[in-house]
Parts: sequence; C-alpha cells; structure tokens
Amino acid sequence: MPVYRLNSKPVFPPPELAAPEGLLAVGGDLSPARLLAAYRQGIFPWYGPDDPLLWWTPDPRLVLFPEKMHISRRLARTLRSGVFTVRADTAFAQVLAACADAPRRGQPGTWLLPEMRAAYGRLHELGFAHSVESWQDGVLAGGLYGVALGGVFFGESMFSSVRDASKAALATLVRQAPHLGIQLIDCQVTSAHLLSLGAEEIRRSVFQRLLDQLIGEVKPQSRWRLSAPDRAAEE
Repeated sequence: MPVYRLNSKPVFPPPELAAPEGLLAVGGDLSPARLLAAYRQGIFPWYGPDDPLLWWTPDPRLVLFPEKMHISRRLARTLRSGVFTVRADTAFAQVLAACADAPRRGQPGTWLLPEMRAAYGRLHELGFAHSVESWQDGVLAGGLYGVALGGVFFGESMFSSVRDASKAALATLVRQAPHLGIQLIDCQVTSAHLLSLGAEEIRRSVFQRLLDQLIGEVKPQSRWRLSAPDRAAEE
C-alpha cells in the first residue's frame, strides 16, 4: 500500500489507508494544528533521528478503559502507603526530558527528539497536553504525559526512576478520570506491561468510532488539578 506524502496543509488521508504495520504518511511538520488534526483521527508521529517525519495509526490499537485497569495488591499497598505524592501539570518539561532519557528495551537512543519535545511543549502551553507526576521526598520519581481531546487521553510516554512510580501516576490518572472527563486512554501499540495493567486491543475501526463519540469540538483545557479522593492524589 502507498505511504502518503503530506503537504503544507494539516490534512491526513483516511486512517484505513495505512500500511499493514500502521504507517500512514510521511512529511509535514509538528505544528499544533497538524498535531491536533492527527490526534483527532487517531494518528501520531513516531520516528528516529535519521528518519523523516513518520505518522502512524496501528491496527489493532491498544487502549485502556479506566474502569478496567488492574491494580495489583502490591500497587494498591503502594498507593495506600502515601510513598508518592501525585500531581498534574507541575513539571511537564521535566517529565518529557525524563521520558526521552529513559532506556527502552530494543530501542537505542530516543524517539523524543528535541523538535518533538518542543512540539509537545507548545501543546502543553496551549492546554492540550498534560503530565501526571509521582513525587517522592520532593524529587520527581516517575510520570507520564499525553494529549487530551474531549473524553480521550492519548498517552505518549511514561518513565520511572523509582519502582512503581509510573504505575502510581497511571493509577491516579485512572482514579481521576471521571473528574477529568476521561473515558478512554489510548496506549497506541501493544506491550506486555500495559496488557498486564488491563489494557486491551481493539480494531482500528472500533477505535475510530470511539474517537467520533468521545471527541466533539477540539478545545483546550486549563491546567489539570487533581481532586483528592485518596492518598495518591494531589495534596
């Protein structure tokens, strides 16, 4: 199947035209308008230092319905212990930098290139990208970031420098989902780690229908502030 070359307009071909491995298009830019148009259709950028700008929409798609997250007994004890203080949108740039530096099995280097970090930083400033951070004794210990449109949070990356720190951030995001209006968390591609936490694969066509149902007009959000229903939430 052909891979489409993008022009200067923030427009993408239909996701169902993607190649079997999920590659849909090449080129374009990382402007806010193009990124928002991409995520609205379930398309995301992913490329390495020596690659052109590549856009993907895999089939199947890995997603997490918040009510289906599996919290192990150990993680539940960690959350109850209060070892982590979890906040949102207080250290977005730090989370990006830590995700870029985190080693990935089988992936030398990082895909979070400087231009990618700058692009998501712009989305954060505009109210479309958010971070959830686990802090331990005043030090950032883990977290995640992604793009929020309507009722969908498109998870981009997560990291831990302390055991269970990223899981605590994700569990808090799930617990806060009703407060934040999130009904679906996009995990993009399948991993055993996310499957163990309750994520599941769905067909791309099903994913597209969910996006149509859960995303109306694309609007920015104010800085996330977590409510405090449990000890894993923001103080």
